[in-house]
Amino acid sequence: MLDQFRNDLRWAGARQNLVAWVFLLPFVLVYLIFLIYPFSKGVWISLHDWNLLEVAFNPEAKTFIGLANYQRIFWGSDMGWSLFARPVLQIACLAIAAFCIWRYRLGAMGKSALVQSLVFLGLLVFFFGWEPGESGRWYDRRFWPTVGNTVIFVALVVPGVTIVSLLLATALNRESRGAATLRTIFFLSQILSVTVVTLIWQIMFSARQGLLANVIREFGGIPVSWLSDPSYAMAAIVIATIWWSIGIAMVLFLAGLQDIPQEMQEAATMDRAGPVAKFFYIILPNLKRTTTLVVVLQIILHFQVFGQAHLMTQGGPNDRTQVLVRFIYQTAFRDSDLGIAAAMAVFLFVIMAGFSALQFILNREDDA
Repeated sequence: MLDQFRNDLRWAGARQNLVAWVFLLPFVLVYLIFLIYPFSKGVWISLHDWNLLEVAFNPEAKTFIGLANYQRIFWGSDMGWSLFARPVLQIACLAIAAFCIWRYRLGAMGKSALVQSLVFLGLLVFFFGWEPGESGRWYDRRFWPTVGNTVIFVALVVPGVTIVSLLLATALNRESRGAATLRTIFFLSQILSVTVVTLIWQIMFSARQGLLANVIREFGGIPVSWLSDPSYAMAAIVIATIWWSIGIAMVLFLAGLQDIPQEMQEAATMDRAGPVAKFFYIILPNLKRTTTLVVVLQIILHFQVFGQAHLMTQGGPNDRTQVLVRFIYQTAFRDSDLGIAAAMAVFLFVIMAGFSALQFILNREDDA
């Protein structure tokens, strides 16, 4: 009897596993075919001298060269290391490290999270410290400035989208027809295509008939050529992207705000807490997970920026708005150097994964 019972349990467990695999199999197949295989193929291509046009006519035209493509984009001649080779990026990493230590001393971050953060930031400082000497040069002179442009873009857009969408969500988190109408209006920009968004903002930034130019003229100023001036071109793309991206982030914050117990708000009101105190002591702590989600999604999304720079400025002026995805696109389809482009795409994947991991570490609750 006992043996029969055990056999029935084994059969029931095997049947449950079989049913689970039947339901999981479609997703696993789609995941392998459309995600894992293309990524693996990209890594394989990055290890070859792969001219797109030559391989299209002759599949044997590719040549395995190992890590030579990575050496070409990452390295140069007469290389040396300096603590302030890229002072902006390195000081930013050191500032984040100091912030992590401060949070740890306050008890807001666990020891393991602190160690992981410091190791990751230390690797970034070390990585950004390499540069060619006086008689040396980068093998690919455009790659690192393009990476810097992309990092600057993300560093400006992600806080902008997060702060603006959080403030809008807090202001519109109420049951009224006006608030519902405004929520719809602010979300409408999200459904527009990148082509429409760039066309709107090209008109807005026009030095001749643009809205900003007309306002400046009314006050006696001289209009700025936003899209052709190296000092303002990146700012123009950042402004357009923030306007375009606040919709989904606002909705996520609204969902997080509605999960905050109403009793906490009422208790704060009885304690005579004002709107500012409620925001910093009730809303922000309870939106920690939502904020993490918004920041991570925005980082992943905006590291892949392409359309705004391609349509508004064509990467100019003087490559000041050239971003990594556009550079990868040009390398692959204009220059036909698919091996180098694949190596850059792998680097883009690694850097997005690294920043995403850093955000999770900084916002993870202490396991203890």
